[in-house]
Amino acid sequence: MTYELIAFALFALVTLSSALGVVLLQDPWHSALLLGVALMSVAVHYVMLAAEFVAVMQVLVYVGGVLILITFAVMLTQRAEPDDRVVQT
Repeated sequence: MTYELIAFALFALVTLSSALGVVLLQDPWHSALLLGVALMSVAVHYVMLAAEFVAVMQVLVYVGGVLILITFAVMLTQRAEPDDRVVQT
């Protein structure tokens, strides 16, 4: 087995498992983080294919832009849970 095949299999497993986690997790924050992992591992696949420019654009546009937008949307739309520990006197 060559090292390239081992690296491809490892990052393919990371990509598929994190993409599955994006779909199956109920917490939007963890889902957004796993989306970032999936997009970064796709960028690694581009590097392995000797497409460095496409990999850099993947990181800059998708991970840098779309994931930050999703993170802000998740932070702004989550409800604050009521604090039951407040004692009224």
